[in-house]
Amino acid sequence: MQSLSLYLMAFVYVAAGVNHFLRPKMYMAIMPPYLPAHYELVMLSGVAEVVLGIGLLFPATRTLSAWGLILLLIAVFPANVYMATSGRFRKIPRWLLWARLPLQGLLIWWAWQYT
Repeated sequence: MQSLSLYLMAFVYVAAGVNHFLRPKMYMAIMPPYLPAHYELVMLSGVAEVVLGIGLLFPATRTLSAWGLILLLIAVFPANVYMATSGRFRKIPRWLLWARLPLQGLLIWWAWQYT
């Protein structure tokens, strides 16, 4: 079961990372205005998700990749808070925007399983 969870996690992060390159405007829209270089940060976070997701698949890099994902999840948390509090994302139900915040903790816990 743990290998299924590991492969699922790797797939989720690689797919999410690739999506940064396919739909960068979507990710730039959720960037808090106080952060600089939105496009560059979206591309950097996409690369990080792909590299760290792949890194989970190899025992030699699994722990480092899991810690990297934890740090990445913490780094992107302000974007999730911005989505929930800015009032700009009216097409997404408010409850879903707020539910996403504790989901971040669950994702951190999931990554921590591989540290």
